[in-house]
Amino acid sequence: MTNRKMFFTMLWGAVFRRRSRAMMAVIASLVGAATLFCLASVCVAVPQQMNEEMRAYGANLIVTPASATGKSQGIDTATVRNATALIGAGHSVKSAAYRYESVRINSAPYTIAGVDVKAVRALNRHWNVTGDWPGSGNVMVGRDVADALGVKVGSRVTIGYRAADASASASSSASAKSDSDESTETAESSAQGTQSTQTTQGEQTTQATENGRVSSDIMDNNGTEFRIAGIVDTGGNEDSIIYATTADVSKLAGHERGADVVEYSVNAMGDELNAIVNRINKNTNTAVKAQTVTKITSSDTRIIAMLQTLFWIVSLVVLVLTLVGVGTTISSIVSQRRNEIGLRKALGADSRAIGVEFYVESGIYGLIGGLLGTAIGYVLARVLCATVFGRAIGFDWLLGAGSLLLSVAIAVIASIPPVRRATRIDPAIVLREE
Repeated sequence: MTNRKMFFTMLWGAVFRRRSRAMMAVIASLVGAATLFCLASVCVAVPQQMNEEMRAYGANLIVTPASATGKSQGIDTATVRNATALIGAGHSVKSAAYRYESVRINSAPYTIAGVDVKAVRALNRHWNVTGDWPGSGNVMVGRDVADALGVKVGSRVTIGYRAADASASASSSASAKSDSDESTETAESSAQGTQSTQTTQGEQTTQATENGRVSSDIMDNNGTEFRIAGIVDTGGNEDSIIYATTADVSKLAGHERGADVVEYSVNAMGDELNAIVNRINKNTNTAVKAQTVTKITSSDTRIIAMLQTLFWIVSLVVLVLTLVGVGTTISSIVSQRRNEIGLRKALGADSRAIGVEFYVESGIYGLIGGLLGTAIGYVLARVLCATVFGRAIGFDWLLGAGSLLLSVAIAVIASIPPVRRATRIDPAIVLREE
């Protein structure tokens, strides 16, 4: 019998003659592999899943005009299309454009936003809307506006557009918008800042013209009648804005122009999202500037960082427990085979050959445990993602291969101390049973 054949014969006997001890080693590796693969799969899948879930809570990037001329004329359709192409390169993206105008209802100043209803609705799925979204001749008002006016769904309001308000605030609304974006992180809050500026300066204007006539009566309640189709309640700045279709706002203002703000929900986060912003801002041909919505992006980053930290802590604990479990099992096996080791050394077997046999035996336990543990870990990860996110995850073959290699490596590393003790056994002492 050749040495190689003898080696595999002894290895086969060592593994299958002591099934209970082998089973303990396999179970220790199985538990470790299952836990680590499950955690790793969830840790890989969760950022993507969470990013998609967070996109339901609004934009994480906004675009505004870069120049003073652009701020007065808005962002035209071609510019929006170019910016969307840059932002959406390699990413899924949703967008919605907002045109803000200062209007009056019962002589009180308010901000109206002209929107593409379908786009805004898809972007802001978290909005709590009572009634319907805006349509032709119908508006949707924020909860604060509804409370201030004392209106409900089905009520009618007369909305007046005053050229004086628009002209008085033209020079300052852009700066107000920019400052507000940086401090409150949403496009709607920028409109709120614009509204306050428009209110102050609009009331100070006493000789503005409208349709060629001088109008200094701030109590003028003339305007266009709209039906209130719905009331939106988000708990944010949206509650103080009136929403109408872009066509209705253009008709009310008497002219068309581009959007003041374009909101984007991009399937990116962290450094990847910042890279998109930098790419937009460095491209002078876009005629727009971009910035992240800090409130959303910081929440994404913070939650994912917490999950990853938890993953590493639990993984470290599992690794230590697996090492202890496999090491204890191998120590028990070595103790049981003490007489056998002494006899083999007395017959001429060297310490290296004995050590290799134990390392290979430990590796087999790790391989079997890793295979079973990876399969179980995948099932657990799939159930967990389906339960929490309502979505299934695919099997990551690279992660699976890593799980197997790690299981084998842990089993071999855990066996080093007991194997070293085994190779130092004095055959004379063992044979005398001392």
